[in-house]
Amino acid sequence: METVSHHNYGPYKAAARGAGHHKATMHMTFFWGHKAEVLFSGWPGNNSAMYALALAFVFVLAVLVEWLSYCKLIKPGTNDVVAGVMQTVMYTVRSGLAYMLMLAVMSFNGGVFLAAIAGHAVGFVLFGSRAFRKSSGSGCGSGSDSRTQTDLPSMKC
Repeated sequence: METVSHHNYGPYKAAARGAGHHKATMHMTFFWGHKAEVLFSGWPGNNSAMYALALAFVFVLAVLVEWLSYCKLIKPGTNDVVAGVMQTVMYTVRSGLAYMLMLAVMSFNGGVFLAAIAGHAVGFVLFGSRAFRKSSGSGCGSGSDSRTQTDLPSMKC
C-alpha cells in the first residue's frame, strides 16, 4: 500500500530544485515572521524594512479595492457608451487589484493577512460606511444609499 506524505509538495520541490538559484519554501499554513515572499520572487526578502514596505503595499492595495467598490466617478449625464467603457475599465482594475491582493494573502504570512484585513476595514470605514458619508453630492459613499449609487456592482464571493 502506498502512503501519501502531507509534507511532500512534489511539483513545488521539483521546481525549486530545477531553478538552481535558491531553495524555495512554500508555506501551506499560516506563519509569522518577516522572511516571506509576497507577490514576487525574492520580495521582500530577509530585510525587515522591505517587509514593512510589503505590508504597507498590501494595506494600500486593500484600501484601493474598497475605494473602487464604493466610489461614484462617472458623472450623471455621461454618454452611455463612454460610461460603459469607464465602468468596464474600473471593474477590470478593481478585479486585478483584488486578485493581486488575494495572491499576496496566499503567501500565508500572518502579517500580510492582517494588513489586508486592516486595509479592507479602513477602506470600508472611509468609503462604504455611514461614518464619513456625505448627505449630497458626488464622490465616495454619497447620497442616501451609497451601495445602490456606486459605479460598480459589489464584489461577491
